[in-house]
Amino acid sequence: MASTTSASQNSHRPDPLTLEVVELIGEVVARFHEDYEAAASEHALTGAQARLLSMLCLEPLPMRRLAQRLKCEPSNVTGIVDRLEARGLVERQPDPADRRVKVAVATREGRRVARSLRESLRFAREPLAGLSEGERVALRDALRGMLG
Repeated sequence: MASTTSASQNSHRPDPLTLEVVELIGEVVARFHEDYEAAASEHALTGAQARLLSMLCLEPLPMRRLAQRLKCEPSNVTGIVDRLEARGLVERQPDPADRRVKVAVATREGRRVARSLRESLRFAREPLAGLSEGERVALRDALRGMLG
């Protein structure tokens, strides 16, 4: 009976390779965040401002949705949008689907800054550039597979 319990406990434990992959993913994420924060500061942005601006380059979003994606309070998002708006990087517009709701939209200058920020990420240039195109494709496909 002890062997059945031991076997079922072992089946729930990750194998050493999985543990190493998880550890490596954590290190990659930490390096990416460090590089992202540095790139943001080069553009006189906080990390949160840079992330919000990047999100708005994909689509206009209401404050509540921005807060959900940034995992913070809507009042914090209001302050971030206020500061970006003061710099001419973001503007508020009525939501076409519901004119009572305001959405934040990246301006042309905001999109330019976000593009420059992405291009300045050393993490994307250095470690990934060291991989062949086939390795980058395999990595991309593996990451897509992990995310479903």
